[in-house]
Amino acid sequence: MAERLSNQEIADQLVISVSTVKRHAFNLYGKLGVKRRTQAINRARGLALL
Repeated sequence: MAERLSNQEIADQLVISVSTVKRHAFNLYGKLGVKRRTQAINRARGLALL
């Protein structure tokens, strides 16, 4: 996500479905308390996770 890859690009690299990528992203958003991908990236950086 932090590399600005699309869901399709992430799915292709990990050999999983796009819906699986979306589900994992949604779960991460909840854990980070955000609603958007850019917010998740910024929050993860702020928490020194990236």
